[in-house]
Amino acid sequence: MAKGPIDDGQLLRDLLENAQNFSAYGLVSKSDLMRIKVLCEVPPTYTPERVFEIRTKHVKASQAVFASLLNVSLSTVQKWESSAAEKRPGGAAAKLLQLIEAKGIDALIP
Repeated sequence: MAKGPIDDGQLLRDLLENAQNFSAYGLVSKSDLMRIKVLCEVPPTYTPERVFEIRTKHVKASQAVFASLLNVSLSTVQKWESSAAEKRPGGAAAKLLQLIEAKGIDALIP
């Protein structure tokens, strides 16, 4: 039986629901449940304008420095900030941008 593509959003919602059920039975602590909630939160969509704003206002860095902090290429950041390129951050990069927006660049620097 062939399966369709995995819906990451649905997978995360199911994981969170299971964690909440386990917490109700005392199998997951409240602090662990809070961590799971944060991890299961689906990052928003990042437009070129939003990426530019994060880089210039939150991080205050050049595209090259920003790329290095996110462990992506300079070309990738340039494409994220270009409306014509239609390339948007996803996966780990989107999660890092979400973290920077919420907690500032210090969240990435030990």
